[in-house]
Amino acid sequence: MSRIWKLPVTLPAGVSAKVDGKNVTVSGPKGELKHTLQECTSLEQKDNTLIVSIVNEENSKDKAMWGLTRALIANMVVGVSEGYKKSLEIQGVGYKFEVAGPSKLVLAVGFSHKVDLPAPKGITISVDEKEKNIIHISGIDKQQVGYYTALVRSIKKPEPYKGKGIRYVGEHVRRKAGKTGGKK
Repeated sequence: MSRIWKLPVTLPAGVSAKVDGKNVTVSGPKGELKHTLQECTSLEQKDNTLIVSIVNEENSKDKAMWGLTRALIANMVVGVSEGYKKSLEIQGVGYKFEVAGPSKLVLAVGFSHKVDLPAPKGITISVDEKEKNIIHISGIDKQQVGYYTALVRSIKKPEPYKGKGIRYVGEHVRRKAGKTGGKK
């Protein structure tokens, strides 16, 4: 069982946290994030550390919220100080990305039409300088970056025979052998 809840969340230089009852606001050089705590959890700030605690340590559901809350607060601190970034690559003849502004993506991936995907607020899209088939999706909210990246990938997942489609950079796609029948 994980004991992540035991670790205090340390605030790096330039990041500040404000605890107002059940509302937590973390602000840093990249922006500001807010979170509302569950009823069973509480947050205490001591100097440059945040400590998460729960009401009843015997209840297993409360213990699950303990670790989750600590992880969410730690993700907020990393997001406002460093930010999050995920990269996608596209493979296939004629498949391409077009970035129409910092928050709109246009995909040409083998359909009869182009697919427009507007990014949610706080997400920026950029094309790699060296390779045209790689895009970078970045933002301060880890959940939004992961969700939007998965949404883009779901438009055309990589297929196992030729490997065409949209994949994460470094993702391994298991390839299948094609048909071998025909001659007898």
